[in-house]
Amino acid sequence: MAERAGFLLENVHFAYGDKAALHGIDLALAPGRFYGLVGPNGCGKTTLLDLLMANRQPQQGRVRLDGERVGAQGRKQLARQVALVPQDFAIPFAFTALEVVLMGRHPYLPRFGAPTTADLMIAEAAMAALDIAALRERPVTELSGGEKQRVVVARALTQQTPILLLDEATSNLDIRHALTIFQVARERVRQGDTVIAVVHNLNLAAAFCDEIIFLHQGRVAAAGPTAATLTSAIIAEVFGVESRVARDDFGGTLQVSFRYGG
Repeated sequence: MAERAGFLLENVHFAYGDKAALHGIDLALAPGRFYGLVGPNGCGKTTLLDLLMANRQPQQGRVRLDGERVGAQGRKQLARQVALVPQDFAIPFAFTALEVVLMGRHPYLPRFGAPTTADLMIAEAAMAALDIAALRERPVTELSGGEKQRVVVARALTQQTPILLLDEATSNLDIRHALTIFQVARERVRQGDTVIAVVHNLNLAAAFCDEIIFLHQGRVAAAGPTAATLTSAIIAEVFGVESRVARDDFGGTLQVSFRYGG
């Protein structure tokens, strides 16, 4: 596995044509932390992950990984440092679930090289952790949306990178499997890795994230430790809804409740 790595974003701006997406983003994302990236639809969360993956380049400012411009070391080396579970994924060919998960080992294989027994063991361990071992020989084109999503997460885990990016990785999942993915991610953080996850469920963010970054209209509205940033005032500012944040009596975890109706 690659050495631990951290991101630094300095005055980052990005626009799609004349439509601004991110404005003046300054963030330091340290190793060994679980970051929740939170905000309304269209506020720039996926764009930010694209910048971290060097899938897009900022029009102003810098995105650095361990002091170097992201992507400067080449795609293969970056793929040994950062793995992404994308929001939108399509697997149009009838690969088996195991074949898709093994794609996570490609950054470590020589050109035209085949996965080794060690690679297979890593892939199988990731599938077992996400409760999809029984799907290994199933074509992904026959899987449900939630099963396919867990296959894609297992592929990212199999990449064994020190940074894991999750873009709504639990959007198609029931609560049991959503919790499993966050628990697996949390264990990665305990081992010193970094997880940066786009999260819409504020209670999942409260339960698992060390820090929360609120994006609003392309800007950082708040960033810092979860207990300090996950407040009713910030939720109202960012989402325009009334809420109450308190510790529950089921382990003392922060819990967000919302006021519904008129």
